[in-house]
Amino acid sequence: MTRVVRFYEHGGPEVLRIENVDVAPPGRGEIQIRVKALGLNRAEALLRAGSYIETPTLPSGLGLEAAGVIETVGEGVDGFAPGNAVSVVPPLSMVRWPAYGELVTFPARLVVKHPPSLSWEAAAAIWMSYLTAYGALIDIAGLRRNEFVVITAASSSVGLAAIQIANMVGAVPIAVTRTFDKKQALLESGAAHVIASAKEDLAARLHEIAGPEGVRVVLDPIGGAIFDPLTAAMSRGGILIEYGGLSAEPTPFPLFTVLSKTLTLRGYLVHEILSDPQRLEAAKAFILDGLGSGSLHAVIARIFPFDQIVEAHRFLESNQQFGKIVVTV
Repeated sequence: MTRVVRFYEHGGPEVLRIENVDVAPPGRGEIQIRVKALGLNRAEALLRAGSYIETPTLPSGLGLEAAGVIETVGEGVDGFAPGNAVSVVPPLSMVRWPAYGELVTFPARLVVKHPPSLSWEAAAAIWMSYLTAYGALIDIAGLRRNEFVVITAASSSVGLAAIQIANMVGAVPIAVTRTFDKKQALLESGAAHVIASAKEDLAARLHEIAGPEGVRVVLDPIGGAIFDPLTAAMSRGGILIEYGGLSAEPTPFPLFTVLSKTLTLRGYLVHEILSDPQRLEAAKAFILDGLGSGSLHAVIARIFPFDQIVEAHRFLESNQQFGKIVVTV
């Protein structure tokens, strides 16, 4: 028997339950991991609430990121052994491969031997954020040295990963956040410029920073009214990558701006990197190189014990965090 987190109905954090269940041994091509830490993601709150892109059969487990020690290796798995310190690349389905548990099973292709210098908490806080930011900025946009890049929701774990990746390739990250509360922390985290969108004229500030040539790359998980000032500040042939929909407002399509500047507005989910073995290997190599050099490092907002998973989800939905929320097991 092992403890896992499940929910029997959709709702707020209070629907999460810690239960004892029997866990089957790993099958062919699978690895079983004794979990030391979990990384929390908004996708898990959406699944729990019933508003995620995946619809679970209830009761359901959840969770996309874990780090720990290999307990058992299934048949047909090479290169791994019990006792290895590993972390998990997020699966395409957290319903099929849930991470919230003391003992979890994942396909070997999603398991990574992480640098020994990483703590369990840091290892659990890496893959979703950095794969998402890498896929958008490097794989898709081809972000280059000395280019401006606008990163909205900049104090999120993906936003902070994007700032670090931009600096790693020599680009100039412009962080957009709602108020001035997190300005200093964003500057200390590597943002070259910080704009408080609720307090400043976003389009005017972007024009002031980037000049008449504008910004080629924009990374946004918000949508809504912010599309107009963002596209107004973009350069000809620029690309706006949308990876979320946090705004409750309708998202306008700035038709004439898009036409006149020949812009690309592109939807993006990290699944397209996860489902392509070649692109995933390139992403892992880039991230592991950055972790090894110190260019990339997890920013952890707060750590909760496993027994406080409900409180951890409440904090996740409070939007007070700066960086990643981690749960230790």
